[in-house]
Amino acid sequence: MKKANWNRQLSWVSLVVCIGVIISLVFLLADRSGKTGEIRRVLLNRGPESYDVKLHTDDPHQVVVDNGIVRVSFSRPDGHVLGINYNNGLDNLLEEHNGKADRGYWDVVWNDQPGGRDTGIFERVTGTNLTVITQNAEQVELSFSRTWDVSKRGESVPLNIDKRYILRRGNSGFYSYAIFERVKGWPAVDISQIRIVYKLQEKIFHYMAISDDIQRSMPTYQDRENGQVLAYQEAVQLTNQVGPKFRGQVDDKYQYSVENKDNKVHGWISSSPSVGLWVITPSNEFRTAGPMKQDLTSHVGPFALSMFVSNHYAGKDVEMKFEEGEPWKKVFGPIFVYVNSLSNGENASKLWKNAKEQMSIEEESWPYNFTKSEDFPFADQRGTVTGQLMVYDPYINKELMRGKSAYVGLAAPGEVGSWQKESKGYQFWTQADEQGRFVIKNVRPGDYNLYAWVPGFVGDYKNSSTISIKPGSEIDLNVLVYEPPRKGPTLWEIGIPDRTAGEFYIPDPNPALRVPLYNINNSNPEKYRQYGLWDRYTDLYPDQDLIYNISTSNYRTDWFFAHVTRRVNGRSYEGTIWQIVFELQTVKDNSNYTLQMALASAEAATLQVRLNNPRARFAHFSTGVIGEDNAIARHGVHGLYWFYTIDVPSDLLQVGENTIYLRQAKSGSPFQGVMYDYLRLEGPPQE
Repeated sequence: MKKANWNRQLSWVSLVVCIGVIISLVFLLADRSGKTGEIRRVLLNRGPESYDVKLHTDDPHQVVVDNGIVRVSFSRPDGHVLGINYNNGLDNLLEEHNGKADRGYWDVVWNDQPGGRDTGIFERVTGTNLTVITQNAEQVELSFSRTWDVSKRGESVPLNIDKRYILRRGNSGFYSYAIFERVKGWPAVDISQIRIVYKLQEKIFHYMAISDDIQRSMPTYQDRENGQVLAYQEAVQLTNQVGPKFRGQVDDKYQYSVENKDNKVHGWISSSPSVGLWVITPSNEFRTAGPMKQDLTSHVGPFALSMFVSNHYAGKDVEMKFEEGEPWKKVFGPIFVYVNSLSNGENASKLWKNAKEQMSIEEESWPYNFTKSEDFPFADQRGTVTGQLMVYDPYINKELMRGKSAYVGLAAPGEVGSWQKESKGYQFWTQADEQGRFVIKNVRPGDYNLYAWVPGFVGDYKNSSTISIKPGSEIDLNVLVYEPPRKGPTLWEIGIPDRTAGEFYIPDPNPALRVPLYNINNSNPEKYRQYGLWDRYTDLYPDQDLIYNISTSNYRTDWFFAHVTRRVNGRSYEGTIWQIVFELQTVKDNSNYTLQMALASAEAATLQVRLNNPRARFAHFSTGVIGEDNAIARHGVHGLYWFYTIDVPSDLLQVGENTIYLRQAKSGSPFQGVMYDYLRLEGPPQE
C-alpha cells in the first residue's frame, strides 16, 4: 500500500515536471516571436532587483563596478573606461585592441597661447586620485580627479578636473559627469573641445542609428583607410578595394551632425549578438551655444561621442576663452551610457525604439537626484521661469501676435543674441506653444538674461532685466513683447526667416559621390548633407552668376542654397556676384529704403552690397570678413546667425528696373561663402 502511494506520488511529480517543461518551451517560443520577448527584455534591462551593486578594488591597476547587468572596469587612478561587460556574454563592448587610454575617455583641446597656435593641444583627461564617493547596495559613485599646479604650465590644461562614474541597481548602463574648475590666478587659456569618446568593437558593431531617418549599416575604419581622401581628410570615397555594398560611397563624420536640441540619443547596434550601445543626453543645460548649435554624434570607428564643447559650425567665436586669473566652474553631464539587447532573429529596430524609450525615462528623471556632488543641484534647489512672448510688427498686424513656437531661453547676461556664442555658463531653452506661452524648468541658481527668437520673424529678442534664480524660485514674467527689426512696409522678400538656408534650392549631388542615406527623394529635408554640393554651383553657373528676378523667380528652385566661389580651370576659385532684379513703380524722394539681410552661415567671407552699379568703387555696404563656421564643407544649412539692417537712400534707386548686386569677394577656397536666411526690401516708413 505504501509502495503504491509512493508510485502514485512519483507519477504526479513527473506530470508536474512535464507540464513545467511544456510551459517553458511555450514561453521560449513566445520569447522569440511575441510579447513574452518584450517582457523578458524589460526585465533584462531593469536587472535583478535583488542584485547589489558591487565594487571590486583588489587590482592596483583597475577598479570594477558590477550591478549584475553591466560590469564596467576603469583604469586606476586614470579613470579611463577599459571595458563594458554586458550580461549576455559579451566580455567587452569596447575595442580591446586599442590601448587602455584609447577605449573610453574624456578629452580636452586647449591653447595657452590665445591667437598663437593654429591648432590646439589634444589632452586625454587623466586622473591622479581615486575616491569612492558612494558605496552601498543601491549605488556606487567613483571620482577620478586631478589637481593642476603651475609646474604643469604648458603641459596640461590649467583646470582641476573631477571625473565621476555612477552605477545603480537595476540600470542597464552607467552615468558619467565631470566638474571642471579654474582657480583665481591661473593663466589664460582657450578651450575649443570637451567631450567623451567611446570606441566600440569594430568586429561586431556595424549598424549606426542617429535618428528615425538617419541610420544605416556602416563601413569600417579599414574601409576608410583604403579609400580616397576628397576635399578634406574627414571626407573619404570608398574605393573598389571595399566590398560592393559601400563601393563608391562617401563617408564623412559631419554627415551625421545633429542640432543640440535634437541630439538626445545615438549609438550602435551589433549584429551577433544583437546588442545596442547608446549615448543618452537628458539635458542640454551644459552644452554650449544654444539649441541650434550642431555637433558630432556617432561615426565610423565605430565611435560614439558625447560633445560638450566644440567649435564645429561656429568657429572660434564659441570657444571658451579665459583671461589671466579668471576663475570658473562648470559641471558637464551626467550623460547615460545605455546597453540593451534582443533575442537572436528579432528585428534590430526594436533596439532603437527601446533606446528612445529609455531616453524619455532619463529626460523625465532630470535633474537626477542621486549624484553626490554639491555642484549638481537637485530639482528642489532649482527654479522655474514662465511667461508669454508676443510679437508686435505693425506692418503685418496692428494687434499683438502670439510668438508661436518661439525658442525661449535663459543664458548668461550679455548682448542681444550673445547666447549663440556663449560657452562658459549654463543655458536653459524651451519652445513656446501655439499661444507663445513658455515654461523653463529646472534652472540652476544664478543670474541670467532671457533671450528668444521667433520662426517667421527676423532678429533676436532680449529681455532688459536680469533674472536671478534662487532655490525654489517661481518667476512669472507675464507678457513679453518682441518688436522685430522693421522700418517700413515690405516691397519684396526672399526666403523664410528661420535661421537656415534649408528652404532654398538644394542641388542633386554629383552622381559619383552620392550618399544613399540622404537619397530618399528630392524632397528629403536633409538632402543638404550630401557631399560636394558647394561644387554644384560651378556646374550650374559655369560662366554667369545667379540672377534672381523678384517678379518671376522662386526661391525654392532659383536661389542656390549657398553663395560660394566658382571653380576656375579646375584649380583656382573666384568670387561671385549674385543679382536681385526688381521693379519699382515709384521712388519717394529724400527717403530711406531698408534692406534687411539675415545670414544663416558665413565662412571667411566678405559680402558687399551695391545698388544699380556693379562697378562702383566702394560698396554701399560690406560685412567685412566674417565667419568661420565651415558649415558649407560640413554639410550644414546653418552655422552662426548674422543680421544686418542696411539703409538704402532713395537716390540709389530708380523708377523701373533696379538691381542689387551681392558680391562675395573672398576666393581662396571652395568653402568660402555665406548662406542666406532671408532678405527683405522695405519701403520708407509710413506715417
